[in-house]
Amino acid sequence: MKPDRTLLIIFLVIVVLIAGAVSIISLRGEPTMLDASTPAGTVQRYSAAVMTGDAERAADYLADVTGDNCYQVEPAATNDVRIVLVSTTERADSAQVTVSIVTYFNSGPFGDSYEEEAVFNLVKVAGEWLVASAPWQLTMCPDAAILK
Repeated sequence: MKPDRTLLIIFLVIVVLIAGAVSIISLRGEPTMLDASTPAGTVQRYSAAVMTGDAERAADYLADVTGDNCYQVEPAATNDVRIVLVSTTERADSAQVTVSIVTYFNSGPFGDSYEEEAVFNLVKVAGEWLVASAPWQLTMCPDAAILK
């Protein structure tokens, strides 16, 4: 009794599609890091620190923030959040970085997502860009002990 060729071909196509998907995911890699001396580079590094829960590193990118004027909303799971740079407006001592924040829910081919544009406000202190305010999803209020 010979195996059905159609079934064998379908099986091989499925194996090739799975291998291709795994290859694409593994080759995607990390995003290109922007210049750290720019407002967008500062926002990128600050956001990465917040998303990994690294309060000490996030504090390195914050302007003077005390517990009295920092209001942190309990963040949703940040492993399903994507941040995309939309625009940067730079002035002599201040800047605004607009980003698109996409939050994914119920992963899968027909999962839900929510997208909104948000603004980071930055100030230049001693020649270095620091985050003065961040969108609520990316606000981190580190302990006073680790602030600059």
